[in-house]
Amino acid sequence: MIKKWYRVQKLKAIFILALAVVFTNAVVSYSNTVKLISNQEWVTSSYKVVTELESIQSALKDTETAQRNYLITADADDLQTYLVAYQKTNNNIQIINKLSADSHQKRQWISLLEPKISNRLNLLQQEISLRQNQGFEVVRQQILSDKDRQSSKEIQQLIHDFLEVEQNLLHQGMQQSQASSQKAIVTFFIAAVVDLVLVTLLYDLLWRYIRQLQQTELALRQSENRLRAMIDAEPECIKLIAKDGTLLEINAEGLAMMEAESADVLIGKPIDTVIVPEYRAAFADLHKSVCQGNKETLEFEIIGFKGTRRYIETHAVPLRNESDGTFIHLALMRDITQQKQAEQKIREQGLLLDVSSDAILVRNIHNQILFWNQGAERLYGWKTAEVVGKNVLQLLYKDILPQLEDAYLRVMNTGEWRGELHQLTREGKVIIVESRWILIRDDNGQPKSILSVNTEITQQKQLEAQLLRSQRLESIGTLAGGIVHDLNNILSPILMSVQLLQKKLPDSQSQQILQTLENNVKRGANLLKQVLSFARGIEGKQTIVQIQPLMAEIEQIITQTFPKSIICQTEIPKNLWYVRGDATQLHQVLINLVVNARDAMLNGGILRIAAENVVIGEHSAQINIDAKVGSYIAIVVTDTGMGMSSEVQQRIFEPFFTTKEVGKGTGLGLSTVLGIIKNHGGFVNVYSQVGRGTQFTVYLPASTSRDTHLLFPELESIIGDG
Repeated sequence: MIKKWYRVQKLKAIFILALAVVFTNAVVSYSNTVKLISNQEWVTSSYKVVTELESIQSALKDTETAQRNYLITADADDLQTYLVAYQKTNNNIQIINKLSADSHQKRQWISLLEPKISNRLNLLQQEISLRQNQGFEVVRQQILSDKDRQSSKEIQQLIHDFLEVEQNLLHQGMQQSQASSQKAIVTFFIAAVVDLVLVTLLYDLLWRYIRQLQQTELALRQSENRLRAMIDAEPECIKLIAKDGTLLEINAEGLAMMEAESADVLIGKPIDTVIVPEYRAAFADLHKSVCQGNKETLEFEIIGFKGTRRYIETHAVPLRNESDGTFIHLALMRDITQQKQAEQKIREQGLLLDVSSDAILVRNIHNQILFWNQGAERLYGWKTAEVVGKNVLQLLYKDILPQLEDAYLRVMNTGEWRGELHQLTREGKVIIVESRWILIRDDNGQPKSILSVNTEITQQKQLEAQLLRSQRLESIGTLAGGIVHDLNNILSPILMSVQLLQKKLPDSQSQQILQTLENNVKRGANLLKQVLSFARGIEGKQTIVQIQPLMAEIEQIITQTFPKSIICQTEIPKNLWYVRGDATQLHQVLINLVVNARDAMLNGGILRIAAENVVIGEHSAQINIDAKVGSYIAIVVTDTGMGMSSEVQQRIFEPFFTTKEVGKGTGLGLSTVLGIIKNHGGFVNVYSQVGRGTQFTVYLPASTSRDTHLLFPELESIIGDG
């Protein structure tokens, strides 16, 4: 490209130089010619002046000769000759005046000569008049006078001097003219030689350039043929569209797409004739934008000449027209009919997948999410647009456990895997899912992606855990009941013996020892009583109980006995329903819960006690195995203490299980709470996070209107309002 540009610039420079030389030669030749013509005119004028002077001199002599002959002979022929010579002399004087009009020097000289000639002619005329009137003798004396000779001599001398000067000037002019002619001839030959050299050089360059153009044209033709073959071999349609919307070029694939037999059928015709009418406006806007220099993309539908409908995707780019600077439309079109059909099929399948309540997702072998159905949106909380392309392991799992690595290896080796996984939702909640993985392979049999179908079983697992815990507690309760019975049988004789010894040994030392023994036996009996209440439940006297007074009493105990670093907050509505139960046992439940909360907040914190009326429906009843549909009072005890791990939460209701130091807890508090609540027909939910605190929610069945009416008729309206 640079070489070609250099060659063109060199050709331009030589061409300009040739023009400059030709122009210079023309100017020099013109100048020499003008000088030569000027010299020639000057020489001619000078020659004419010399000739006229000689004619004047000759005519003047002829006039004097004819006048003398007439004076001597008085012959009329001589007089006639005189008159002719006289007239010729005057004519010659007029001619030389015209020839000397452009020369100031010559006019001065003529101004000296002309009066003398006029005087001389007048004198000759006077002599003729004297001859005719007075005779020859009178004239002869005048002729012989010095004045006559002097006048003739002055005229001859002036003419001679002027002739000499003019002849010298004529000689110089002729020499200058000859020199100019020679200079012009030399300049012409030099210019001719230079022009010939330049023409030869220009011809050589032109010949080389024409040869290069021929080679370039041949290369362009070959390149065009190769490009045409490549374009025709292109599996996509290529079109060149003029600014007015008519087709300029199209390749073989385009002809097949349009179902045309030859390009002549399409070239020069409007391109939008094959476009489905509802897409023509959009294509016109695209074409207008491309012709303004913009790139555009559009999907539209066409109908071929044989009636076949196709979906087309076009990528349009502007192509500059070098002749006028405008843009034409270059379109690369691709048949996407099968893609559209596949997309429609995928949408239909996607709708079927969205109908499923399970979470269905597809990820590639690099764990990037490709598909995410509405079931997954409902289960995990993320929308499809938020998760597509993200790493599923980083999104749904807190840690990469060996179970996940084993599942991945299993599905890659065998093509499927099934198991239970703990996953995270958008809110950070841990859920349990039953997951089925299926490996999807490409056409070459290589692993492409993994289809996962996840069914949430969190509540099912919780219910199973509650059932197992309930069964375990029931077994422990049965065992504990038998042990308590045997221990009571052992402690009863001891207590009776202590009481008998107190009567027989009245001394203070014995009484002190026996009192200590009695207190420890009673303490053991109370401990066994708690175990028995856990094992069998305590069948106390149940009445209609108001929760507000119980909670107020608990608040008072907290305020008076708990450390000041613990802030107690209560939220007790006035319209709380009533429960049917044992107030003492319910008091014990609340005391156990708040004491545990106190012990969990060694450095102080907030202890919150709240209650509310709740109605549990069929769906909510599934959260706990002991829950039933109906009205409940929910008592919530929340602390900001150290919290509990999930492992500890699984065992807190087991008898004798405690996290406290030795001597600071029996491990029967929460087991007794659970026994009392179950005896009242309620249940307990626990939520705790390590380092953030614990929340116990006690659900007690609300009393029916019939029970309330029997015991407190005046409260029936209040319960009804609640």
